This record gives sequence, structure tokens and C-alpha cells, in this order.
Amino acid sequence: MTRLALNTKEKELGSYIGKLLRDHFGKGPGSVFAAISHPYVTVYIKDFLTPMENKLLDSEQDKYVQKIRDMLMEKLIEEIKAYIKLNIDIEIEEFYYDWNLSTHTGMFTGIAADSLEDSSTYPNQQDVHNEIIKVSIKAEKAPGNVYSSLLNPRTLIVVRKRILTSIEKEIIQLGYPEILTLAKRNLEKGLIDEHKNQLQSFLDADFEDIFASWDFDRDKSVFLFILKPNHS
Repeated sequence: MTRLALNTKEKELGSYIGKLLRDHFGKGPGSVFAAISHPYVTVYIKDFLTPMENKLLDSEQDKYVQKIRDMLMEKLIEEIKAYIKLNIDIEIEEFYYDWNLSTHTGMFTGIAADSLEDSSTYPNQQDVHNEIIKVSIKAEKAPGNVYSSLLNPRTLIVVRKRILTSIEKEIIQLGYPEILTLAKRNLEKGLIDEHKNQLQSFLDADFEDIFASWDFDRDKSVFLFILKPNHS
């Protein structure tokens, strides 16, 4: 597919996601930016918060907003995967999402069924990986593998595999994956913030947004960084 054709598909996907969210939540996002770079499809959502959610956040009821969104996303994920298969001809096997409620932003990330564990190279890539490994060690343990891809100048995806500790696996077995996700999200985003200056320096870009999501069944995690490149 040519870059021009991809740009068209990205805009169409963004429009579709905007309408889908509006139909199911009663209010659509202010803007949606999609990026397609096989095997990855990412969606960055801005200015997305319903009036009811806003009231809940004012009452510090963040967990209820997350729960409502989680319930709706269970249905929406299959619809989004079907749209991508039909219109972009990419079969999504893994789907990740995350919300930054304080900034009214969100992300969806799909990974194709035929993805390989390799990275598209970009400057200082190994330094970025090393910094992510440091974050992982502080949070739990060094990952079994780290790879990443700069989908465009504003979108970096970092994938970690084999990240769960024995105690985390036991928590999942006991039926508490939601609590583990909440704890890991808060902890790891905080640690990323501690390493932000180093990462921004390696990437020659500022962070506009940072997202984190996990697939416990696959023992896998995705960071999505929305970048603001430094232009000299």
C-alpha cells in the first residue's frame, strides 16, 4: 500500500473510531489520530470525556470511569478488529488500550497475527530499550525481550515480553487481574516519568502522552509514546 493510500486509511480509521465512541458513549472525542505500520495499528484519542464521567472524576471516582469503559471496550474491541480486517486487510490478534483520564486522552493498539519480534531501527534505539529495562527492573524484573518501532515521527511503540513475576502470576490466578493492572499502570507510568528526561533525550522529542497496557495471558506489555519531535 502506498503512503498516500495509507494516509487515507488512517483518516478513515480515525473517523470510524470517533463515530464508534460517540455512538456508544454519547459523546465523541475532539480528535482521533490513527497510525498504520504493519504489524501495528495505533489510535490516539484526544479530548474524550463524557459529562457523567466528568462528574465522577470531580468526585474522585476514577475507578468507576475505568470500569464503565472496560465493560464497553469488551464489545468495541471485536468491532474495531473486524473493521481493520475488512478495510485495511490486517488481522489483529492482540489488542491493547489505555486511558489517561486526567488529560482526557486514550490509545488503542492492535498487533497483527503475523507480527515478528523485531524492531524498525531508529537513532538511539538500544539506549531507549536499556532505559525501559531499567524501568522494568524497578517495577518487577527485567523483561525477557524488548523491541520497539517508531511508526511515524510522533508515535513510538515499545513491546516487552515475559515481564510477570511469580507473585503477579499468582494474583492473576486468584482472579485479581484488574487490581494488578491498576497497580502496574500507576507504578510503571510513575517510573517512566522518572526516566522521562533520558528517554526524551535519546528520542530527541518531548512526550505529549504516555500509555501502558498489558496482556497477562501472553505475559506481554505495550508502552505507547506520543511524541513532539524537537526541530532545530
